Amino acid sequence: MLAACAEFPELDATLSDAARAAPYPQLLPVEELNARVGEPRIDAEAADGIEARVAALKARAARLRGTVLDSSTRARMQTGINEI
Repeated sequence: MLAACAEFPELDATLSDAARAAPYPQLLPVEELNARVGEPRIDAEAADGIEARVAALKARAARLRGTVLDSSTRARMQTGINEI
């Protein structure tokens, strides 16, 4: 909790005088913000690219969940451990 009270002079120095003098933004209900957004603006080509990236990431995750050692290497290592 003490970190929340810390000062960051480098960050404070980046604020312009206009930004310092600006009022706090108005808080709005999320429903009102969602109503302002409208429909997504993504075309078929971008959607295809995103779907391809999702598929590639899922395939990579599946490969990472696999075993690191093949069975022959694992057996050879176990033999070495048993000899100790």
